[in-house]
Amino acid sequence: MRGTEQPAQETMRTPLSTYRLQLHAGFTFSQAIATAEYLCDLGISHVYSSPYLQAGSGSTHGYDVVDHHRVNAELGGVEGHEAFSRKLGELGLGQVLDIVPNHMSVDRTNRMWWDVLENGPSSRFATFFDIDWNSAEEKLRDKVLMPVLGDQYGRVLERREIHIDRDGVQFRVRYGEQEFPVAPRSLYGLLARAAELAPSDTLNFLAVSFARLPAPDSTDRSVQLARHRDKQVLLGLLQRLCREEEAICRSIDEALAELNGNIDALDEILNAQNFRLAYWRTSDQELGYRRFFDVNSLIGLRMEREYVFEETHELILYWLDKGVLDGVRIDHPDGLRDPKQYLERLRSSSPHAWIVVEKILEPGEWLRQDWPVQGTSGYDFMNLCNGLLVAPDGLRRIDAIYRDFTNEHESYADVMFEKKSKIAQETLASDVNRLANIFVAICENNRDSRDYTRAQIRRAIRNVAACFDIYRTYVVWTPDRQEIAEEDREHIGKAIEEAKRRKPDIDAGLFDFMSDILTLKVTGKLEGEFVARFQQFTSPIMAKGVEDTAFYTFNRLTSLNEVGGDPGLDGNSVEQFHAYNAHMQATFPTTMLTLSTHDTKRADDVRARIAVLAEMPGRWAAKVKRWSRVNAKYRTGAYPDPNTEYFLYQTLIGAWPIAEDRLKQYMQKAMREAKRITSWLANNQAYEDALNRFIEQILSDAAFVAEVESFVQRIRRDGCVNSLAQTLLKCTSPGVPDLYQGAELWDYSLVDPDNRRPVDYDLRRNMLAELRGFSREDAARFALAHFEQGYPKLWVILQALQLRYERPASFDQSATYEPLLPAGSKADHVIAYVRSGDVITVVARFPHRLDNNWSGTVLPLPPGKWTDRMTGRVHAGGAQIRISTLLDDFPVALLVRDSEATDGRDARKTPGRDLAA
Repeated sequence: MRGTEQPAQETMRTPLSTYRLQLHAGFTFSQAIATAEYLCDLGISHVYSSPYLQAGSGSTHGYDVVDHHRVNAELGGVEGHEAFSRKLGELGLGQVLDIVPNHMSVDRTNRMWWDVLENGPSSRFATFFDIDWNSAEEKLRDKVLMPVLGDQYGRVLERREIHIDRDGVQFRVRYGEQEFPVAPRSLYGLLARAAELAPSDTLNFLAVSFARLPAPDSTDRSVQLARHRDKQVLLGLLQRLCREEEAICRSIDEALAELNGNIDALDEILNAQNFRLAYWRTSDQELGYRRFFDVNSLIGLRMEREYVFEETHELILYWLDKGVLDGVRIDHPDGLRDPKQYLERLRSSSPHAWIVVEKILEPGEWLRQDWPVQGTSGYDFMNLCNGLLVAPDGLRRIDAIYRDFTNEHESYADVMFEKKSKIAQETLASDVNRLANIFVAICENNRDSRDYTRAQIRRAIRNVAACFDIYRTYVVWTPDRQEIAEEDREHIGKAIEEAKRRKPDIDAGLFDFMSDILTLKVTGKLEGEFVARFQQFTSPIMAKGVEDTAFYTFNRLTSLNEVGGDPGLDGNSVEQFHAYNAHMQATFPTTMLTLSTHDTKRADDVRARIAVLAEMPGRWAAKVKRWSRVNAKYRTGAYPDPNTEYFLYQTLIGAWPIAEDRLKQYMQKAMREAKRITSWLANNQAYEDALNRFIEQILSDAAFVAEVESFVQRIRRDGCVNSLAQTLLKCTSPGVPDLYQGAELWDYSLVDPDNRRPVDYDLRRNMLAELRGFSREDAARFALAHFEQGYPKLWVILQALQLRYERPASFDQSATYEPLLPAGSKADHVIAYVRSGDVITVVARFPHRLDNNWSGTVLPLPPGKWTDRMTGRVHAGGAQIRISTLLDDFPVALLVRDSEATDGRDARKTPGRDLAA
């Protein structure tokens, strides 16, 4: 294993590039090992793996961790991980791991969670999880609500679907395939009855002893440990008794049969548990623990507690210390109570690690510079590129086309507010209730606010949260630490004023009082608790209301509907792009840059193709109206509605060719996420059936299919030029480029699980070998001659990543970034810049309008001899050069000054990568 006996500072290194691998039972460490040499030859410096600590059985993503001390057995366990790490080390490849500090799975195999369900607040692990043991609902005091039942509790019980059984001396409540531990004190009645049936004084003594265990409401550590010790002793004695006297086992089973046959007795023992089984729909209103968004099976961790951090990060920190890992990507830091504190602990524990955070930044928002990280996971860069490739005037025309076709006239801001409000009122209502309980207590202690009702407070909380235009603020109040940045005050003030405007019927004084608490003008223990929890609440409101709802309902140009994006904006200018890159070089020069991830709504190539529609709004309008007219015969009544139909046509264009089953599955997910006519919780079967029939029939209509193919063929190459442009920008802008698995060729995947389909690495390996067998000039010609297969994209990636190896100083923290400004009538179609004086990137945008006619547009080429790494062509600098000269032979240009010699690159790490000039 690479670096296992060397100190971290000698082995850790900042990635030059990363490649994301999604590990699961169908793609284990063994398969990952088989890809390693290919990734090395491609120019990747670090493999970036999805989470691989022990997850729940059958996990397809790894974010449902159940044990932080083990490697996932389904991926190959410790041996598989060691072999994987050893292979990477042999090739000189580093390793970055995605880690999950915010939550764990409530799977049966999570021993800490099982202990909490068994022992309630007295569990040794009760303080690890974010559970409200002091619920305002008496029935839930000191209990965990488990919303797992398919019907009302009483009905399920009447149907005998819940019972208690045992495995040795481990007693469990069973419901279908789910099981839960029986509280030790509640065993008294069962064991006492078994003692009568036996009869057995010893068993009766044990029954009484279980009843005398301390009540499960003590959080005193010494009581918790003593209770656990006594429980284990009693279980050991019971096990011994059962082993020595077979009749005891029979009497216990007989008592169990009696219990399961008596609904009242079964109900009584179920009510004595530390959890409450409930109908699954109750979770929206009454759930007593913080979740990951609205996923009941993922419970929040109290990561702000140092012992929780140490317990859950021991193995990760060991790998970082020994050089097995060079860095980590932090999943969902906004879910943490105090992200900055967490990151400071992590940085203190691993000073040299490359750390990036999955922080979703909204347009105009920057990553906090006092966070001790290298940057984000790249959504901000991705959205910058999305907007950069969209023609603003065309997008404004498309806006009118969309509204005319769908009769949808709400602004994006209104759609966003509406969807966030609905999520707060329904899906995340239990979180609102918890916040309201805290705020009510605050008001009770303040004479000027004590008359606000709980209903008013809930409404105010929902509306202020829905008015935030960012995921969250980072205000901190504890007795020994108070922090609030000016930008936090601005965002809070803006949200409060917007809430007042939208809800004038709510007393403005209530909003003002909430503002005073959120901005630390009014402080105290309860106030600090409200601030912390409110900030944890606004990010899931944004994620569920916007990412998973509004992005499927506001559909004027779906390429802009991406995580961290604002589909209401009219694109980004070249000046904005240069300003962003200059800022990143000055602040986070080794941030991650990405175009596709496991969470993106559409792959980069889908978005790149859809973006072309903004260059041809008139033709798009004509097509969408014609298709709707000719396909009207396939509708069932009002279904599909115009907004769905408009969304469907964009999907067809972006992902074409697409199989019927794949399209149906995607559209079902998309429309359920939209929550307009159908949803995950309330399926509208008539609507979904009508949509499926519509898809079947339009894809069986040869004339319609021919029109779609003809239209896509007209814009296919322009979409690919967009793709090559954003790919090269990603590989040469300030930061570390990341490739999502398989995206080195044209990739027309849609949202997960579509984007997690198996990747054909044999194909990619063979294509890469072909390209490496040519000179640059011949490789460029070959790639263009085989455009449809994806060779041009693979070539761009190969050349750009190789250059990063050869000239790391041109892209590192000390590098420079300088825009190159073109001149001429087509100047707005050019994006060009210089890195560290010796690498120039030149790409085109709006290729459909350009139609390869540059009209004499020129670019100032600095002095020197410049070789284009894409074509091998040499250009003399020191004068203006025509853009047509740079881009006629290949759609993008990557110019390198003077020599192509490597800068001391370790050839062992990059076997055979150097290509002929």
